[in-house]
Amino acid sequence: MRVLFIGDIVGSPGRRIIHDRLADILAQQQVDLCIANCENSASGFGITPRLADELFEAGIEILSGGNHIFDRKEVFDYFPHQPRLLRPANFPEGAPGSGLYMGAAKNGVRYA
Repeated sequence: MRVLFIGDIVGSPGRRIIHDRLADILAQQQVDLCIANCENSASGFGITPRLADELFEAGIEILSGGNHIFDRKEVFDYFPHQPRLLRPANFPEGAPGSGLYMGAAKNGVRYA
């Protein structure tokens, strides 16, 4: 199984590279699962639902977050609707979202 993990996508320059290059990389490298850290995608602080949707549409299957994941308040209501956007698993109980997602890669292999 080929997994591509993309480190921190920071602001519009990072999103532009994803938009311009990711599809080619996924195809050329025959990637089965693409995961990216997104917590700084919105001008370097947090992520918005619109930006998360754009990153998913670009070919990223899982978006991981860190300590800045909640910097944009509009993301709070997005978590229940998008289980592939992850917050840190060690955040306190009751924090929006989940730190775990279970799915299947393009090659059918199950993952968590």
